[in-house]
Amino acid sequence: MAETITVELDAQYRQLKEECGLLDRSDRGKLLVEGAEAGEYLQGQLTNDIEGLGVGEGCYAALLDRKGHMQADMRVLRPSHPSGAPFPPISGQRRTGTEDGGVIWVDTEPEPLPLVRKHLETYKIGRDVEVEDATAERAILSLVGPRSAEIAGSPPLPEHASAPHSVAGVECVAVGTRDGIDLIAAREDAERLRTALLEAGAAEVSPEAVEILRIEAGVPRFGIEMDTATMPAEAGIVDAAVDFEKGCYIGQETVARLHYKGKPNRHLRGLRLSALVASGTTLALGEKEVGRVGGSCVSPAHGPIALAIVRREAEPGAELTAGEDGVTARVIDLPFV
Repeated sequence: MAETITVELDAQYRQLKEECGLLDRSDRGKLLVEGAEAGEYLQGQLTNDIEGLGVGEGCYAALLDRKGHMQADMRVLRPSHPSGAPFPPISGQRRTGTEDGGVIWVDTEPEPLPLVRKHLETYKIGRDVEVEDATAERAILSLVGPRSAEIAGSPPLPEHASAPHSVAGVECVAVGTRDGIDLIAAREDAERLRTALLEAGAAEVSPEAVEILRIEAGVPRFGIEMDTATMPAEAGIVDAAVDFEKGCYIGQETVARLHYKGKPNRHLRGLRLSALVASGTTLALGEKEVGRVGGSCVSPAHGPIALAIVRREAEPGAELTAGEDGVTARVIDLPFV
């Protein structure tokens, strides 16, 4: 694998760090959960406090199995539509009980979408809840960088907060993210919205450039660092994704027991690599396998780096072997600084 960053990727990285990059994330899975019992229903399925969200608020959450293993992570929003009404269902037909933010938006990585949708459809039986797949009908354009709000023409928003917005006549919902602003719009308006954002000063960037920022920040991603064998504490997402004051949800007992009485056997760590290695490369401490590399990249600021969930004996400061070619990986606390 190449151990140096290309000129193009370096330029995109600088754009993201100093200006504003534009990335189309419309491939994310998107669901609308609506009905009089939508909030109460999701409260019993997901790890965070969904019922506590007001219109314009959101959170990060996870869907677990009964043993506390992750099935997916997701962003959950109670956004407002630009007209002032709750975010409209795909059908255009408002169902009873969806007033005042009763439509809840869920977006997740593409791969776990079928599982999440099947789960929510299966367990809603007998409840006033409908689940619609909005993936094909909605676009997500992400602005990343310090000028994101300026380019969008939107006030800065806290992470997961949302507000109705309009860009060049395109009605959308602006959502605060860790690094900027997401704009959610109808799929047929995506190209017009993209053109307006580029004209306002954004520059298109690649997923690889945005991935460097994610790895530097130490943010795990489902399907790369996290999978269905991962518990929230192992991925280091408990503070962001789990509410310990809410009522019961699937997998709660295991998550709470580990939080209050136990120690996870694995932890999300950063790796400073002597050379770039591929995702999935085996990590060993001495003769013992302690994990596998998750996302890896060459950072213009830090050189070859990676994220990995490793066994707890691979503590910060430990030097691991990555693969069979003599590459070393020094374990560090996150984020990379």
